[in-house]
Amino acid sequence: MAGRRVFFSFHYEADIWRASNVRNQGAIDAAARAGFTDASLWEKIKRQGDAEIKRHILAGLQGTSVTAVLIGAETSKRPWVDYEIRESIKRGNGLLGIRVHGIHDQAGRRSAKGKVPPAISQGGYSVHEWNRNQVERWIERAAIGAGKPCRVHGQLNCLPCIWSL
Repeated sequence: MAGRRVFFSFHYEADIWRASNVRNQGAIDAAARAGFTDASLWEKIKRQGDAEIKRHILAGLQGTSVTAVLIGAETSKRPWVDYEIRESIKRGNGLLGIRVHGIHDQAGRRSAKGKVPPAISQGGYSVHEWNRNQVERWIERAAIGAGKPCRVHGQLNCLPCIWSL
């Protein structure tokens, strides 16, 4: 069965390596940062201005059912992360936070534990410490919590799936 389509929101410059580790889960169909999979594309879009960045973010959110905010040292201070969270809420996406400060970057370093973005903490969304074995479960729980049908049975409020999560 195909995985959920997930939009990953994160601080691009600081956490792209960590985000790649999270996105490479087999059960996740990742729509990372609106398709910004390399620095050159992100830099090109940034030069085109805010309207173009918004357009790419909205295109990346299209067809997703969950937004996972990857929380690193500076994530809560990033205006585009805040925009992605607000747009995800408007669309009815499931939403969760995953702390990624403990994942090594390309130089083998970990980052400081960052603050949870206010829209997540104030909205009562779940926040988890990175655990590769639990990501799929957390994503499915966020989707069902947002009123999406379960992946296993295709049912809304599927009690067997809710109980197993």
